[in-house]
Amino acid sequence: MHNCLITNKSNIRYLSSFTGSTGFMLLTKSKKYLFTDFRYIERAKNTIKKGIQIVDTTKMWKNEAELKENWQKILHRHRIKILGIEEGSLTVLRYKKFKKISPKIKFKDISGKIEKLREIKSKQEISHIQKSQAINEKVFAKIKKIVQKRPRVSEIDLAWKIKELGHKYGADDVSFNPVVAFGKNSAIPHHAPTSRKLKKSDIVLIDMGMKYKGYCSDMTRTILPAKPTEKQKEIYNLVLKAQQTAISQIRPGMTGKRADNLARKIINRAGYEENYGHAGGHGIGLDIHESPSLSEKYTKPLKTNSIITIEPGIYLPEEFGVRIEDMILLGKSGNKNLTKAKK
Repeated sequence: MHNCLITNKSNIRYLSSFTGSTGFMLLTKSKKYLFTDFRYIERAKNTIKKGIQIVDTTKMWKNEAELKENWQKILHRHRIKILGIEEGSLTVLRYKKFKKISPKIKFKDISGKIEKLREIKSKQEISHIQKSQAINEKVFAKIKKIVQKRPRVSEIDLAWKIKELGHKYGADDVSFNPVVAFGKNSAIPHHAPTSRKLKKSDIVLIDMGMKYKGYCSDMTRTILPAKPTEKQKEIYNLVLKAQQTAISQIRPGMTGKRADNLARKIINRAGYEENYGHAGGHGIGLDIHESPSLSEKYTKPLKTNSIITIEPGIYLPEEFGVRIEDMILLGKSGNKNLTKAKK
């Protein structure tokens, strides 16, 4: 790809290895530029990929005329008349600023183009995600032991414990704020942890992930009480069957829509269609949710060496919910489940 302005932070990191919070890239036919200010210049020099020219914008942002002049010199040098932009990651204010300093340039939306490249994971990316998940499972093993003892711990207590243990075991950060849901709160798919205390009869849903070298992991486990009800066992086994069926049948080349239906049809046939309202999975990498998607709307084929989650669920309001989620590496000669934690 060339003649593109890259403003999405994850795409900038993917293309350059730059991890600063402020900056943008310009891709031309012959050269790649990274624009950032004095706060990140030294970091960029030490971390970005070879062949990328760093442009210090510290003084330019203070003097818009200087910014415009320098920016236009680069556009003119590379004979750029049409510039691709990522509309999905540009605020209106920032868009207007780029428009103002590029008066003779026509803008064209390229949202999703870099994300398509990111779908196919390199060996290094796969290794980082596997390490991220190894940390995730080490943390979960500790959390599961706490839950099984059934102390008077709160959802927030466990959520913080997940973060603390992640740091202890080598994660950069959590991939997202952990979902910890006790009892009827588990019927809320993305429940925000509260001060609710754990009870002996509670079903417990935990959705958690870690970051390692920028790459995310994602896993959901539902822990049944020591004496689950018949209904809890029925719903759990139904979700497990749906997930295992999807894992065994999903293949590269299959559309996201068809892949989503592998688990969904089992849940629908059992009469719980109204209780499964989210997508069946998503791509994962530098972002916790990235392309592709396992959903009704995603009609493009899944690619070899992409990593996706498979996460069917059933949610019964005011009762309980069950979701089980694994990460799957799609391969030509077979898939690999990157999630080893028992279900």
